Amino acid sequence: MSEVNIAKRKEKCENCTKQCNKKQSDDGANSNQESEEVNGQVNEGSQLLLSACLSCDGCLSDEDTLKISQQGLEEVERVLALNKKCDASKHKVLVASVCPQSLPFFAVKFGVDITEAAHKLCGFLKHIGVQYVFDTTLAAGFSILESQKEFIQRYRRRHHDSHALPMFTSSCPGWIRYSERVLGSLVTPHICTARSPQQIMGCLVKDYFSKQQKLSPEKLYHVVVAPCFDKKLEAVREEFYNSMLETRDVDCVLTSGQIYYLMEQRKVSVEELDSVPLDQVLGDGGDVALVRHDGRGSEGFLEHVFKHAAKELFGVDVQEITYKTLRNRDFQEVTLERDGETLLQFAAVYGFRNIQTLVHRMRKGRVPYQLVEVLSCPGGCLSGRGQAESEGGAGRLDKALVNQMEEIYSSLPVRLPEFNPALHTLYQEWLEGQDSSQARKLLHTEYRDQSHGHAQPPHMQW
Repeated sequence: MSEVNIAKRKEKCENCTKQCNKKQSDDGANSNQESEEVNGQVNEGSQLLLSACLSCDGCLSDEDTLKISQQGLEEVERVLALNKKCDASKHKVLVASVCPQSLPFFAVKFGVDITEAAHKLCGFLKHIGVQYVFDTTLAAGFSILESQKEFIQRYRRRHHDSHALPMFTSSCPGWIRYSERVLGSLVTPHICTARSPQQIMGCLVKDYFSKQQKLSPEKLYHVVVAPCFDKKLEAVREEFYNSMLETRDVDCVLTSGQIYYLMEQRKVSVEELDSVPLDQVLGDGGDVALVRHDGRGSEGFLEHVFKHAAKELFGVDVQEITYKTLRNRDFQEVTLERDGETLLQFAAVYGFRNIQTLVHRMRKGRVPYQLVEVLSCPGGCLSGRGQAESEGGAGRLDKALVNQMEEIYSSLPVRLPEFNPALHTLYQEWLEGQDSSQARKLLHTEYRDQSHGHAQPPHMQW
């Protein structure tokens, strides 16, 4: 990025800070930080949403804005319309991948159980012209397994690599964007390199599935249905674009709310929709029961890595994980102890206020955790602003909706990715083994310091 563009971005960001009515006062953020940690109280009125800060126009370059403009309903409808008009040889095969955290939203809106909601959603998507509909749980399994493996590697080199620990999870694009653009080298070396479930799903569709269908990747148009607007920012990252074929791993991200709006716009009622089972990446194996991973409303990276590390490093089988709430429900820690010695200490940190506290401690060298699961949305992925915002907007959550979604999501049975035969098959057939160069190439990425050495905007100083 040129110096001129960097200066413009900095100027825009500082102007945004002055104008944003959600910003917290600098003095308050600095002077109250430690006192808030002691008494555990959080001033919700001064909360600055990470997604609101980083996804606004003030932080987006002209190039970013153009890319994001292609991540809307209009673009999907354009592709659908072209498929009806143009020569069949120019048709795109539409593939939709649905995040499991989006399904409870549709269950609530449709007034049905989560399995029926998935089938009705699949029926709607196929009704409008989507040929294949998957869920991303399989891709999340890859991401969890690779994160587990990387944590063990980092833990074992912790004494001679100062950047090995703590390891931060990498599935939240809001957190990643903030780390790269604001925190820079303080945090980026600590971020797990495993791709997020969304982007692994992109590889599965554009690489493995396209070959199975004997199609070139650019012939597929891949849409992801997600609970979060920030997933659009992730889809347009440079490393997920194939310049030779001029195609992205994920062509478009639509939020759950956007899909529901499309249904309303087309005046489609739930009753008239067919119930259609989801497709399977490995082919037609019948209707497979929906499952989830451990964790409350997210993919459960903390819980899976914690149990795996306890067994792999210390020979301890952890059946149930007990969370200790620190500042609030969105700042919790998990500890493994033996004979009075702390063996592992992990934390789950959700929401911008809690992320601020985490980074403040890190600057002072006071982070005791080996792993931190970081999510920018308070409450986790189910609370993504693409599905959980109240009808009045203004960044407020619909708490009743979130409570319903949490209850529905927790009703799904938990399945450990280690015991998913489809993952073992794909590791061999697609990736040439678990530790192959192909697995490293398609399941991992890297995160870079993009802060360019500039001072942080006033509202991001601690």
